[in-house]
Amino acid sequence: MSRIETPRMTAARAAAPLAGRKVLIIVENLPLPFDRRVWHECRTLTAAGAQVSVICPTGKGYEAPYEEIEGVHIYRHNLPVDAKGAAGYLLEYSAALFHEMRLAIKVAMKHGFDTIQGCNPPDLIFLVAWPFKLFGKRYIFDHHDINPELYEAKFNRRDFFWRLMKWCERRNFRAADVVISTNNSYRDIALTRGGKAPQDVFVVRSGPDLTRLTVMPPNPKWKNGRAHMVGYVGVMGDQEGLDLLLESARDLVHERGRDIQFVLVGGGPALDDLKRMAADMKLTDHVTFTGRAPDADLFEVLSTADVCVNPDRVNPMNDKSTMNKILEYMAFSKPIVQYEVAEGRFSAQEASLYATPNDTTDMADKIAALLDDPDRCAEMGVFGRNRVETELSWDHQVDILIAAYQRVMDR
Repeated sequence: MSRIETPRMTAARAAAPLAGRKVLIIVENLPLPFDRRVWHECRTLTAAGAQVSVICPTGKGYEAPYEEIEGVHIYRHNLPVDAKGAAGYLLEYSAALFHEMRLAIKVAMKHGFDTIQGCNPPDLIFLVAWPFKLFGKRYIFDHHDINPELYEAKFNRRDFFWRLMKWCERRNFRAADVVISTNNSYRDIALTRGGKAPQDVFVVRSGPDLTRLTVMPPNPKWKNGRAHMVGYVGVMGDQEGLDLLLESARDLVHERGRDIQFVLVGGGPALDDLKRMAADMKLTDHVTFTGRAPDADLFEVLSTADVCVNPDRVNPMNDKSTMNKILEYMAFSKPIVQYEVAEGRFSAQEASLYATPNDTTDMADKIAALLDDPDRCAEMGVFGRNRVETELSWDHQVDILIAAYQRVMDR
């Protein structure tokens, strides 16, 4: 595969500021290179001269127990099926920790490493890092999710397991020599709940790599013969608000008679339930569930959509989290409709309309308004693409990530 690089990646490759460094990255919930953020980090560290090894689970299309891609050593392990309930999560996390420790020892013996980067969820990878810290290894916590808020969003309670997650989060922060936060809200958490010093927290956003996203000609098959298409990309989970999106779809299709196809790209534990919900609403012919899709299909869907949506429920977790889908929509010059959340507004600004929190009628109103105003859609798309190019793309994160790795060795 030919390499196309952006200015900061090219500069990092020329200067090799991390030459001689050996890094182990541990991520539990997604395989690589499917996890886009972590893959961007791997490529950046490799370009900067570091040797990078990764431990991650297997996943659809990524089943090989070992693979070397672009110089990155990837070790994969099996996990139980998507967890549901306390027993399911206990089984998944126990299995993950066993395999992570087993493979970390293997990587230490075969490749060596001086730094472990642990990517949550869950906040348990510090248990793997601790023994190695006794031998002088450094630990970077790459903070992807705020798990106490995520648990509360999923189960709507603060019980023993919520308190356990708070305890694990504190230990994860305490074990970390440096923290990488995905946005300023997460940085505030690192400084307050995590008790970290400002100089040890770096904001590295999950910006899209514009050299890896391909705008494609629209493919009419995704519209299923409809006049308009609304696109969604992301995890099919209970907290993603896809049930709210289906309510908005029912309003638009059955109450207002709008000729719209909804194409939802992604897999996850709630996928089967969402399919049943769509069938119960008599939306089967108006909603396409692709499951986890290859990049070619993903890029086609985003290139074909008239409007893209983020129906995440407004709660403390979603309010403080940056959703990768928003930045990908913007990279494809798509107008967005989402509920009013702080980090979603920070990312999209004028590229999005903002519906009243969790109000499916207002979400439907704003989707309809954009579908009826293609000129406004085009303006919003141009704004979003320009914001990604000038501020939010992965190239703007390269120097910050390298600085975090330089800082961790100064500790």
